[in-house]
Amino acid sequence: MIEGSNASDIKNVEAEAGVIASILMNPELTFYSEQLKPNHFTDPQNAYVYWAVRELAKKGIDKVDAYNIRNMISARRGTEKAADIITIQSLNDLIDVAKNIARGSPEDYKAIVDHVLDAAFRRDTYLKLVECERLCFNSTETGIEHKIYETLDNVMMEFSTANEVPQYKDVVEKYWQEIEERQSPENNGAIPFKFKNLNSYVMIERGELVIFGAEQKMGKSMLLLNCAVDLLKRNLRVLYLDSELNSRLFTCRMISHLTGIEFRRVRSGQYSEEERTRITDAVAWLKTRAFTHLYMPVFDEQSIYTIVKKVFHQQGIDVLIIDYFKGGDNEDAFATYQSLGGLTDLVKNEICGNMNIAGIGAAQATATGKLADSAKIARNASTIIMVQNKSPEELEADGDDCGNKKLFVRFNRNGPQMTDGEYIDMVFDGDRILYEEAPKQHIPETPY
Repeated sequence: MIEGSNASDIKNVEAEAGVIASILMNPELTFYSEQLKPNHFTDPQNAYVYWAVRELAKKGIDKVDAYNIRNMISARRGTEKAADIITIQSLNDLIDVAKNIARGSPEDYKAIVDHVLDAAFRRDTYLKLVECERLCFNSTETGIEHKIYETLDNVMMEFSTANEVPQYKDVVEKYWQEIEERQSPENNGAIPFKFKNLNSYVMIERGELVIFGAEQKMGKSMLLLNCAVDLLKRNLRVLYLDSELNSRLFTCRMISHLTGIEFRRVRSGQYSEEERTRITDAVAWLKTRAFTHLYMPVFDEQSIYTIVKKVFHQQGIDVLIIDYFKGGDNEDAFATYQSLGGLTDLVKNEICGNMNIAGIGAAQATATGKLADSAKIARNASTIIMVQNKSPEELEADGDDCGNKKLFVRFNRNGPQMTDGEYIDMVFDGDRILYEEAPKQHIPETPY
């Protein structure tokens, strides 16, 4: 219970201390409290420290100390005078205390953040009500109803976590205008795949998650790499989370794909001087792209969310690529994240949806052509696309120009699905890490 007669009495000192202690030990927790602002703290030092640690976390600094906190405060216009009050010694004392009271998990941290926000809401509401009281006792005030609504609305909007719920009649015209603006390929906001015929069914869109399914050793990772390079050529910002390859081997594949030199020769160094020049040019080009590749053989919900947030703040993200969604035995990369459905929900809704990022991923299929744990994945994926080897009969019937693999849209929330027997002809060259649409598409059999 909060007791007192002044706004300054409405506070939760323990919760404020817990928030500051937690972020001092783990700055990335600030990604879970973006609604919390420095002005929500009653202690000025806490407000400055919270702001400084949040900015350091955005810059990718995983560990903070008294010196970089103070430097951050002194370097910002408007807060530099606070650095004279917040000393190195006081910050070191704060860090020493933090070790004993810091919360470790995002859930525990968000709980104490809620306490700070609750006290701030009560405090600001009380002050606004005092303003309303003065308005009520001032008989010369006019338009008092409007002034009271406006006074209270300001604090309600600042702390509200709910979206406004307008009537459909008030927004339908706006939505139709958006539809018209996006009707041309140049303005619809969708990013084409490098596979031309696939774009008739689905494209890469913000807030959506497209998953490619294929059996083991069918080139899922190589397909995703092809998609990543095509996106980079479009000057888009890409984050690639990889459970399969470390960054050295991934780079070998990337160089092979970009240069056309066989992977084994790139890795072993058996290439000519002319090919070395092509490799040098490829490396130079990659250095101009906004691209992040992270090898993470094991990660959980917190790790995925934190990494995406960090890269989002550092370089921005247009497309997130997950290689790949797994479920099953304890050796799987995502085994520590217990539910495969939970993982797809996290990526599709909390990351792609809430952060306005496009998502692409891969998942392993069974020998019968179905995704492993398909119900869990389909529950949240926007589109599922299967990739398979062509059968000997299909290879013979389609011809050499129609490639060696086939791609078909099995499930699609944002466009048409393919009928049985319908597919796009693909060419896969594993030596050069190359997935292409075949130069010729087969002619489907038609009934008499």
